[in-house]
This record gives sequence, C-alpha cells and structure tokens, in this order.
Amino acid sequence: MPLTPAEVWRAIQQQRTGQGGRRLDTGTRVECQWCRSQNAPDARSCFTCGAPLDIRNLVSDSGWREAPRLRDMTEIHFGRSTCQVEGEIVPVAEIALGAGDWVYFEHHVMLWKDESAAMSVMPLSGGMKRAFAGMPFIITIAQGPGRIAFSRDATGELVVLPLHPGVELDVREHAFLLASHSVGYSYVRIKGLKNILFGGQGMFMDRFVAGSEQGLLILHGYGNVFERMLQPGESILLEPGAFLYKDASVTMQVETQRLTSGLFGGSGMNLARMTGPGRIGIQSMYVHHHTED
Repeated sequence: MPLTPAEVWRAIQQQRTGQGGRRLDTGTRVECQWCRSQNAPDARSCFTCGAPLDIRNLVSDSGWREAPRLRDMTEIHFGRSTCQVEGEIVPVAEIALGAGDWVYFEHHVMLWKDESAAMSVMPLSGGMKRAFAGMPFIITIAQGPGRIAFSRDATGELVVLPLHPGVELDVREHAFLLASHSVGYSYVRIKGLKNILFGGQGMFMDRFVAGSEQGLLILHGYGNVFERMLQPGESILLEPGAFLYKDASVTMQVETQRLTSGLFGGSGMNLARMTGPGRIGIQSMYVHHHTED
C-alpha cells in the first residue's frame, strides 16, 4: 500500500534521527526545489514548506529565483501542527496547533484565535535597546491545542522557510510573521552599520536559530520575494529597503556611492553590500520603517 504524504514525511524524519521506521527508497521521494525536503511521489505541494512540486524553479539570468507562489489553501506541517495559507492579496496563515506545540509572533499580526489557544508573553532581554531600535519588545506566544490565524496589514507574499537544525537566519525588522517553538529567537547588532540602512533603526535584526530539530519560520515580504545564493567572497549591492533576510554567514556593510555629475552632483547613495557565502532574500517593494511607528 502506498504511503500518504504524512507517512512519507514521518518516515523521512525517523530515518534522519536514527529512529528506524519504514525504509524509503530514493526513488520513492520527490525533493522540493525550494526547501530540499523529501515528499511522497504523488504529492502536488511540499509537505514542509507548501511550494508546488509540479512547477520548476523560476530563476532570472542574474541568479535570482522567485519565492514559490503557494496555492490557495496549501497546507504545511510542523511538529503536531499544520499551517494553511489562505488568500493571495493579503495572505493569511491559519495554524492548527497540536497539543504541546506553540508559535510566537508580534502581537499585532494576530487576526483571530480559538478560545482554547492559550496566550502568554515570551520573556526578552534588552527591551529598551529593542524599543529604541524600532524592533518589537513584546513577543506573544500561542500554545495548542487550538487554531489561530495571522496576517500583515499589507499586500505581499508569505515566505515559508523551514529551518534545518543549526541554520541561523537574520531578518529585517517587522518582517517575521511567526515561528515555531523549536526555533530560537534573539536579535543581532551589525557592528559599524549606519542607522540610515533601514530608515532610522537598522543596527539590529531579528535572528532565528534552529535547534536540534527542524523548525518553521514564516516571513511577510512586500511585493514579490526573490532569493539568491552568494558564493564565498561574492558581493552584491542592495537598496536597503529591499533587504528581507540573509543567512548569518552573509556579511553586511554600508557603502556610499558618490554621485558627482548633473543634478545630483555632490550627493551620495547609501547601499548595503552583502558578501557571501550564503543566501539573501529581497522584496520588490522598498520599505523603510520609521521609529515613531
């Protein structure tokens, strides 16, 4: 009897952790091009990130690949829980939390919840520094069992990023929608980074670290989202408002491009130099948050 997508996913996780279970042949699996997770051969979307499995990666000549366009009502699985992505213009992430599972988020992105979903606050250090940096200083926790839904108050895409054990990801402020309980949360200061990088408070970024088990991170990108892999020593210059996320291995520095001719003579353009190795993600709408927001 063929395995269901859920059974394939559980069998793969058991093999990865050495817990035995039903052995899967390599030919039984379909690898997701976005997150590299393994799936049942008849699956239409990735069990782990929701990316369509019947659509090839769309990559530009310069190496940027589009974040996958999730089909409406796509289901994503983590732990004992599922996430269903609903809508397209202002997408919603609806989470069915299993018993013992929990997610955390900025409190203002919650759309609705079941009464049974318990709420609490995650203790954070450096609250004053976070507040002055324009980052959230209150992170809310929702614990299962129960359903809860999230959305950003803006058009764009939801970017689903399964984080494999040991992965560290840096994310711009006000971009993360939610993360699962197995993902550690902190913030990082980029030394020497000018405040101008992110419109007044760009010296800090959210940092997410996957522990011993795979976790789930969902971001909101304004406009469309694109990702590129930088090789060791390879650099690219970004308009600061376009930056969305990067691997912790990617370094970031401010670089001023002098404009000395014509109408803009004597002025400068501040750009973010990103240097590999690692992946970087950008959004096609330039967003600069202001401190008073």
